[in-house]
Amino acid sequence: MIANLDIDLLKTFIAIAEQGSFTRAADEVHKTQSAVSMQMKRLEDIVQRPLFDRDGRQNKLTLDGDRLLDYARRISRLNDEAVATFTRPELIGSIRLGTPDDYADRLLPEILGRFSRTHPLVQVDVNCISSGTLSEMARRNEVDLAVITCNHKTDADEIVRTEPLVWVTSAQHHVHERDTVPVALSHTGCIWRQMALNALDKSNRPYRIGYASANSNAINAAVMAGLAIAAIPKIVMRPGMRILCEEDGFPPIGEFEIGLVYAPGERSSPVDALACHISESLAQLDRPLMAAE
Repeated sequence: MIANLDIDLLKTFIAIAEQGSFTRAADEVHKTQSAVSMQMKRLEDIVQRPLFDRDGRQNKLTLDGDRLLDYARRISRLNDEAVATFTRPELIGSIRLGTPDDYADRLLPEILGRFSRTHPLVQVDVNCISSGTLSEMARRNEVDLAVITCNHKTDADEIVRTEPLVWVTSAQHHVHERDTVPVALSHTGCIWRQMALNALDKSNRPYRIGYASANSNAINAAVMAGLAIAAIPKIVMRPGMRILCEEDGFPPIGEFEIGLVYAPGERSSPVDALACHISESLAQLDRPLMAAE
């Protein structure tokens, strides 16, 4: 008979992976460190695999621990959604959500799907425009909530993720090996465009702007067809793309921040609920597995 995985054990396991140590995880789950250690021993007994490697003061997930982490997050998320569906007061209303199309295409399906399951009576109207315009619209109360790429001109009310910008090329083509590499970029004024150009100028890499579009699908299409490389957030990479690294002649570009901007005034409960879903979902994407205590 297959053993059952205890939600409490899984949530402690997730806390250890995300906090970087048993000690910090114990504080988060409000348990003693010895209790946390005992829980992990029980979890290892259930799955019959070692989940942690210890090297000096550093804890790391084993390969099996890494595999379990994905299951643990999904099981925990479904558990919380199921409980919330029956215990939270039913929210009714509508939300005007703004987001750049880069995030809408790759991230919103899962986020809105989760939100719909827990708050089925809330209508979400999505407007896909550039971050700078969305920030202004939020301040003018034309959208209730905006997900934006941040810079000094578009300060967010809440930062929900710091994300690396990476060079990508088609896994099937070698356009990045050309003497003068063609680059696909967004419109003038885009944070990612300026970061990419700064990185290319610093590396003294010969390049030309081969394609320019404010639409992320157009940029991705140029990359996938082997017509150009591009600088995109790692979290929105598509199957068939590969990251170009220093060994390929492309040094790191840098990081940017993803934030939320709220319309002025008192926020409604549906807006708060959706903001929480967005924040939690983005925070959980590709978190570092373990760190030193």
